[in-house]
Amino acid sequence: QVQLVESGGGLVQAGGSLRLSCAPSGRTFSRLVMGWFRQAPGKEREFVAAISQSGGTTSYADSVKGRFTLSRDNAKSTVVLQMNSLKPADTAVYYCAADDNNRSFSTVFRTSYYDYWGQGTQVTVSS
Repeated sequence: QVQLVESGGGLVQAGGSLRLSCAPSGRTFSRLVMGWFRQAPGKEREFVAAISQSGGTTSYADSVKGRFTLSRDNAKSTVVLQMNSLKPADTAVYYCAADDNNRSFSTVFRTSYYDYWGQGTQVTVSS
C-alpha cells in the first residue's frame, strides 16, 4: 500500500502562484511514477501532469503547459507541482496519484494508470 498526503492548496488571485506537494509513504519512492489530476465541480477528473521514476521525463496537459512545473526530490521523497499564472479555470480539487507497476509512461494521462490516490487539496483561483 502507498499512502499519499497532499499539501499546499488554497485561495489565490488570478495570475498568482501556488505550490502543491505530495509525500508518498509505504513504497520506495524512487520506484513510483507520480501524477497530478484535478476535478472541478460537475466535471470528470482530468490529467494535469506526471513525472517518471527518475524525474527525467515529464508530461503535461496542454492546458497547463508553460505555467505548471512538476518536479521530484527522491532524497526527500516528495513531488512538487509549481503552479504559476493561475487562472479561474484552474479552480478544482487537485489529487496526487502514484503507480508502482512500471507501466509504459505513454499512458500516464489515464486515471486507470494509477493504483494509489491522495485525498485531494482544494485550489481556488479568484478573478
